[in-house]
Amino acid sequence: MKPIYIYISLFISIIFQGYSQTLQDYLNEASENNPLLKSKYAEFEASLKRVSQVNALPDPTLSFGLFISPIETRVGPQRAKVSLGQMFPWFGTLKAKEKVATLQTEIVYQEFLNSKNELHFKVKKAYYPLYEINQHIRLNEAYLEILETYKQLAITSISNGRASMTDVIRVDILIEDLKTDILLLKDQKAPYSIQFNRLLNKPDSSKIIINDVLPITPVDDHYRLDSVTASNPMLRAMESKIRASEASIEVAKKKGLPQFGVGLDYAFISKRTDLPSGQAGMNVPDNGKNAFMPMVSMTLPVFRGKYKAAVEEAQLTQTAMEFKKENLENTLFTSYEAAWFELNKARQLNVLYKDQMVRTEQMVELLYVGYSNSGKDFEEVLRMQQELLKYQIALASSEVQFHVALAQLDYITAKSE
Repeated sequence: MKPIYIYISLFISIIFQGYSQTLQDYLNEASENNPLLKSKYAEFEASLKRVSQVNALPDPTLSFGLFISPIETRVGPQRAKVSLGQMFPWFGTLKAKEKVATLQTEIVYQEFLNSKNELHFKVKKAYYPLYEINQHIRLNEAYLEILETYKQLAITSISNGRASMTDVIRVDILIEDLKTDILLLKDQKAPYSIQFNRLLNKPDSSKIIINDVLPITPVDDHYRLDSVTASNPMLRAMESKIRASEASIEVAKKKGLPQFGVGLDYAFISKRTDLPSGQAGMNVPDNGKNAFMPMVSMTLPVFRGKYKAAVEEAQLTQTAMEFKKENLENTLFTSYEAAWFELNKARQLNVLYKDQMVRTEQMVELLYVGYSNSGKDFEEVLRMQQELLKYQIALASSEVQFHVALAQLDYITAKSE
């Protein structure tokens, strides 16, 4: 009688299509519902509002003064004064500030994109262990059915005088161990399920659909390697920080230049009543006429120390960002190589385990037929069956390791989902 086995490669292309759609649905759901990602996008929208703030002129000033003791003038006593003024920064200052704010908005947007890519990576890392646990449960349950078959065969062999009771006891021990392992695996799913649902901002008890097949797909050498520097949002954000520092240098220089202001003073003057009617003093030209006086002002940035320090600060910030960008590139390429190694390792182990499964399966069948005929080498039959299970479990783990490494490569190279 041939044992029951799990053939993972069955109908790969058909089932893989369903797998992709299922995981992609979860990624889309996470993008729409994850609270951290929502907060990152809100920060981006807030940064857009800052651009319109920095390129606006300062608010005009309006002041009103009332003289407690009127000031006497030739045309009458001055009672009150209203002043209106507007300051203008040096030419190009507002444009330079707008450039800085625009680049800071780009930084926040790139950080949002990186958060989205990181979220997708976390969703995949939470999804794949659930697949692995499901596979381990399925394989152990299939092995449990095989052990039940072996137990019946051992009982039959005992009745025919070809085996001893120790064969049945051996099987019973393995069956109890296997049942415990299955229960532990089912319990192990709970924390992974909670983690996965929380990433999607769903209730902890929400049902998660995990497909039965996770095939290893072909991946070209140097997979998306050029995208590390071309597409990674963290690098793009660092480049925007460098450009923002350059623009900040210009802003600091502009602040060290004078600002100009224009204004208007309007004085309220009463008529003179200090001379008797009909005398010459009452015929003063423009007697009681309000005064209108345009004004021009200019700031004098004579304390140069603070402006010089601001320029030097922006220059040093730019230098720091350049070093950070170089370090980030090194870190990303190092992470890429480590992930590529793990991917290749998983791919090679996958091939090995499939080959070992075929050989072990052949040995199990031969030993099984031999025991059915002679009642001998039952312990070897069980040992080789356990060896086959070990390779089946290792095969499922290699598939998970491959896809986790591939997900990390996609995250480093900013592959869009």
